[in-house]
Amino acid sequence: MKPKKKLNLPNPNLVIGVDLDGVCADFYGRMREIAAEWFETSLDKLPTKVTYGLSEWGVDTKEQYESLHRFAVTQRDLFRTLKMIPGARKYLRKLSDEGFRIRIITHRLFIQFFHAAAVQQTIEWLDNNGIPYWDLCFMKDKDQVGADIYIEDSPDNIAKLRKDGHFTICLGNSTNIEVGQPKAKSWNGIYQIVKRRKKLIFLKPSITGVEQN
Repeated sequence: MKPKKKLNLPNPNLVIGVDLDGVCADFYGRMREIAAEWFETSLDKLPTKVTYGLSEWGVDTKEQYESLHRFAVTQRDLFRTLKMIPGARKYLRKLSDEGFRIRIITHRLFIQFFHAAAVQQTIEWLDNNGIPYWDLCFMKDKDQVGADIYIEDSPDNIAKLRKDGHFTICLGNSTNIEVGQPKAKSWNGIYQIVKRRKKLIFLKPSITGVEQN
């Protein structure tokens, strides 16, 4: 009988599911400028620290938010004119160069009738800012897309992903103060957490240890 030998198979690329607004793009910074115009008020009267839903700016109902959001996208090219969050391009490029598969997952199509504009602005913004990605998914239920690591800022999305057993890193801002670890204040912090997570994943028993005659 021949001695058994291990079948050494390469580790597959890990997939990182990356949110856009509040993670790669400064959604609240640009929306604040547009909201000041919408409400005909001065910019300094709108606080920079907000909670999800923007009630601090006088947005009190879902209908008000949708009206502001529709104006921002269709009349002010919101998704094309967002500033990039510092470090997003640098560290996503590093992760991509290191073999991670970058999968952008965003829920920008939650309001009807201007999906084409939202998609086109999103693609142009990603290309103009040099954000590397293999896949671009417009999804509400982000766990349905599939990723080994998620990067998010929405408290609701983070809670749902973690409840379903998905490793989710929170990029901290004023909307997610109560969200716990794993959490980072910057993209450098995200990068360090991702690298540590990769080591843990590849320390687990995997197919590389299967024996074959």
